[in-house]
Amino acid sequence: MQQFSDPDHLRTAARGWRREGRRIGFVPTMGNLHEGHLSLLRRAAAECDVALLSVYVNPKQFGPQEDFANYPRTLAEDLALAASAGCSDVFVPTDATIYPPGFATSVTVAGLTEPLCGRSRPGHFAGVTTVVAKLFCLVVPDRAYFGEKDYQQLQVIRRLTADLGLGTEVVGCPIVREADGLAMSSRNRYLNPAERAAAVCLSRAIAAAQRVAADGADAAETILAAAQIVLARQPLARIDYLELVNPETLQPLARLDRPARLILAVQVGPARLLDNGPIEPAESKPGPLLSLS
Repeated sequence: MQQFSDPDHLRTAARGWRREGRRIGFVPTMGNLHEGHLSLLRRAAAECDVALLSVYVNPKQFGPQEDFANYPRTLAEDLALAASAGCSDVFVPTDATIYPPGFATSVTVAGLTEPLCGRSRPGHFAGVTTVVAKLFCLVVPDRAYFGEKDYQQLQVIRRLTADLGLGTEVVGCPIVREADGLAMSSRNRYLNPAERAAAVCLSRAIAAAQRVAADGADAAETILAAAQIVLARQPLARIDYLELVNPETLQPLARLDRPARLILAVQVGPARLLDNGPIEPAESKPGPLLSLS
């Protein structure tokens, strides 16, 4: 596995890969890899000739009171896991190489960045889209792989890529969950045992909403109430947002008259956790996708 730290060296290598006709699959991460990240790398390795990973904790996507300083940094472990998942190359830049002195550019996406996490984390998505645009211009990947756990981020990056004509196919990959349903996340390691047990309320709330929709409920108020009841039973959980939205525009829906997405952010102890799941009208829905057990 080849490791790059200098953007110019990576750019030269990527140009060589493209001249050779090799397809580049790219997985941008902030490190602290878990099975969710590894599933993206395995898919990149299976579908492309080059499976490139980046590991960079991007300061521009953290607010002043957020966990940038404490975000887990586990590079040695990450490199070993990446190699085991078929990663062929890894880019580990520094702040100085991503944002050199005089850096004065910000890339923003309007609309999709305003609801949900955009309300709670001002400036977050501008940090995400700026660094992703820079990485895409550096690598020019054929495909880039992102997990659906960060569903809003996935839709924002798809919009960014289409609007700027970057030519990269943005591939959304299914959420990888623990055995009890908790979506895998680097921030799960912030949780103590009691908080970890409480955190399953997110996936159980989604399952409850899916169940009432499958039983015929079509009012968003009813579907959201089913999820809220589950979350309210957990005293360690504090809802940031819980919304039923159009999967493409992320605008809230009043009625389930089309396939929708239930998206939520919940504070559990020190960790702000995200999750989401599909909600479909009863006539097209075979049953709950997540277990309530």
